[in-house]
Amino acid sequence: MFNKNIKLVIAALIIGYAVYQFVEGNIGNGIFLILISLIFIFLYYRNEIILLAFLRMRKQDLEGTKKWLSKIKNPESALIQKQQGYYNYLHGIIFSQTNLTQAEKYFKKALKLGLTMDYDIAMAKLSLAGIAMQKRRKREATTLLNEAKKLDKNNMLTDQIKMMQQQMKKI
Repeated sequence: MFNKNIKLVIAALIIGYAVYQFVEGNIGNGIFLILISLIFIFLYYRNEIILLAFLRMRKQDLEGTKKWLSKIKNPESALIQKQQGYYNYLHGIIFSQTNLTQAEKYFKKALKLGLTMDYDIAMAKLSLAGIAMQKRRKREATTLLNEAKKLDKNNMLTDQIKMMQQQMKKI
């Protein structure tokens, strides 16, 4: 894994060499080098370790996800802000199985740093609502549930939200 700034420098160097190839008349080499530089630009915005961690998460392999995330030693220097949000989001999901206080910290940090998709924001708020409900903070849980309901445009979390609202009535 390269630092985020090194990826941009490598892309710039490859583009520079591609321009040199165009000037020399090697059009095919120049086009190929431009395509290779696009890989580094893509990896600047979508970190390869985060992508591999999401693949592990899709298979419900929390240990594998944790292993991939542990390869990122310093997230502030290696990741852009949105990627740091997803880094914390994945950690929140992992810790929600074992340590609710730690998971709450990670989910709040992920929401503060920002998540790209509304579904991910809704899922983080729903998880925070569940944690607040378990800690007997009914007002905070209700607010978070309502926010999650507004963000869930595809109705993918409707069942979980209804279930949590029914559980909230018991508190």
